Amino acid sequence: MTTQLENPVTVDLALVAANIQLNLSHVQGVVALLDEGNTVPFITRYRKERTGNLNEEQIRAVEEQVANFRQLADRANAILRSIEGQGKLTVELRHAIVGADSLKRLEDLYLPFKPKRRSRAMAARERGLEPLADAIWSEDRAINSLDTVARSYVNPDQELPTTDEVLRGASDILAERISEDAEIREKAREIAQQTGQLVVVATKDGRENGLEYQDYFDYSERVARLPPHRAMAINRGEKAGALRVKLDWDGERAERMVQGHYRLRHHRFLDFLSDCISDALNRLIQPSLDREIRRDMTDRAETHAVEVFAQNLRALLMQPPLDGQRVLAIDPGFRTGCKVAVLSETGKCLHHDVIYIIGSAEKIVETRGKLVELLRRFEIPLIAIGNGTACRETEELVAATIDEHSLDCRYVIVNESGASIYSASPIAGDEFPDLDATVRGTISIGRRLQDPLSELVKIEPQHLGVGMYQHDVNAKRLQESLDQVISSCVNFVGVNLNTASASLLRYVSGLNQKTARQVVDWRNEVGRFKNRQQLLEVPGLGKTKFTQAAGFLRIKDGDQPLDSTWIHPESYQATRRILKQLDLAPSQVLGDPVSRELLQTKAAEFDRKTLAESVGLGLPTLDDILNDLSRPGRDPRTNLPGPVFKQGVMKLDDLHEGMPLNGTVLNVVDFGAFVDIGIKDSGLVHISQMANRFVASPHEIVSIGDVIKVWVLSIDRDRHRVGLTMRDPAS
Repeated sequence: MTTQLENPVTVDLALVAANIQLNLSHVQGVVALLDEGNTVPFITRYRKERTGNLNEEQIRAVEEQVANFRQLADRANAILRSIEGQGKLTVELRHAIVGADSLKRLEDLYLPFKPKRRSRAMAARERGLEPLADAIWSEDRAINSLDTVARSYVNPDQELPTTDEVLRGASDILAERISEDAEIREKAREIAQQTGQLVVVATKDGRENGLEYQDYFDYSERVARLPPHRAMAINRGEKAGALRVKLDWDGERAERMVQGHYRLRHHRFLDFLSDCISDALNRLIQPSLDREIRRDMTDRAETHAVEVFAQNLRALLMQPPLDGQRVLAIDPGFRTGCKVAVLSETGKCLHHDVIYIIGSAEKIVETRGKLVELLRRFEIPLIAIGNGTACRETEELVAATIDEHSLDCRYVIVNESGASIYSASPIAGDEFPDLDATVRGTISIGRRLQDPLSELVKIEPQHLGVGMYQHDVNAKRLQESLDQVISSCVNFVGVNLNTASASLLRYVSGLNQKTARQVVDWRNEVGRFKNRQQLLEVPGLGKTKFTQAAGFLRIKDGDQPLDSTWIHPESYQATRRILKQLDLAPSQVLGDPVSRELLQTKAAEFDRKTLAESVGLGLPTLDDILNDLSRPGRDPRTNLPGPVFKQGVMKLDDLHEGMPLNGTVLNVVDFGAFVDIGIKDSGLVHISQMANRFVASPHEIVSIGDVIKVWVLSIDRDRHRVGLTMRDPAS
């Protein structure tokens, strides 16, 4: 006889491909590459022929689907082994387990065979009541009345002193049998999902101390319609002890479903079985479904919260850098003054100081003089002001100073979330061992303007202030998602091998925290990298990691011109053959814009397919190489709009309804977007004011860092709130 172990459940990649609507051969290529240990960024950029040129999102979808199916297959195999070990695995049951399309379905099928704690039904079976339960269920003709047949089972020694105890035991057996029927559980689950109502009330402590949850003190809503942010708020209130939550569902419909499923309408003992059904639903099925639905509700809400955070984080990290610009960074403060740091074009701290925005008139004059002296001495065109306490007061002083002295200088408000976390971190200590934590934080504010990605990767994403309910979700799940986003951004942009910090390098494909540190240590000991091949000299960085990482690590002014491009070293020989056919050399193309135009002209004269075959490349890789040679070292972030710089300041009193403004999106949440319009408090564009159509999610319309045109919709001067609209009032 063939056993389960000889035919384990495996993943059907055709089903994976169908689920995400991709070509089967492309899915097979992705799975093979992932199983070989390749990273998603590497596969996306350098293995396009094997994946059919799938993008990163599609490849991650394949990775997630396959992981889910493998988890399902592993669980199915474990269940089959368990049931087979009990000698109870039938052909029909095996077929049902193999065909299960979810973990819930698997667990439903396994429930009757699953080791469990002692139950009332178990006790009844031990007392010999299972034959009675079977006889009642099958309408045994020998039974004239339940009381009569129950008398024959009365036995005080078996703790069955009365017929009521006997029938109660039989009922327990049947209730458990009904509750463990996989079809019943599936149908009950559907009813609970369709009719489930979350009912929320305040606890005594909540009414006294939890006023932030008062919107939910007497609240109910269908679970199927509950928005993720409300689910998170209710969970938070319940955890805080301010709310009590229960799930109501249509129990009568569920009872009718069970009767119909077993065709019990004309059963001789329907009244007795109705009690069994009610007990099975209320005592055994509903509590488990309650937990399951709450768990699913929370899981969906957490997934949504993580996705929102990830989208916001990506937008924040992908803000364009300001290369080659000196910056004066200011960390605002009242009593202790504003910390000031002058940063070079490469982010090196040239000078730091303190200025004061409050005090006597003489002190303010002294502050302005110091500010002017710094701006002129270091020839600084840009000022970065942190958006924390005293931000707008600092802005007023800066704007007045620029105006009074006719300085050719602009300023921008920078989100300083997490700067204090960074300033006290080991990373900051390694970078600036001789500087005070407050100065480190100020430097971070300025560097965020110069290169947001390089600076923000040093801070745990949870502290960047661009999410919602991020502190309520599973920490491991959130970290994995955010690490994935950071890795995606870092590898999409690429890294300068000779200037990147270990914090940035650790996210490069193929590297980790340890190897990133080793790269920096090698650079500190030996000197700058002159070519990518030198990476193989770094301890712990062998050929496999080199292959994964090399293409994302660029070297400017090295001894190998192609090292400054996205072209992978494995394609250097083919690249030279391409250029030879075009009568060009790498150094010529990369160093001369005219030669790059000539490259495009000559390449257009060739049949691309023939050219690719002649150099041993696939068409996608050939296209990438030609694009890289045409625009070497291009930073993809430069295509995105930069920050809005200002020279003057605006107050709440300057606003009026209908006033048009340009603003920068600071955060995107489920109900809208917060926008910096140049006043102390950000304005809110509610989701209903984003377009002249229905908008399902604000992310359809805006992202963090977007510069958008808005109109003032409402002004609440008492609460310092400004409502904005993106819908042109004149339209």
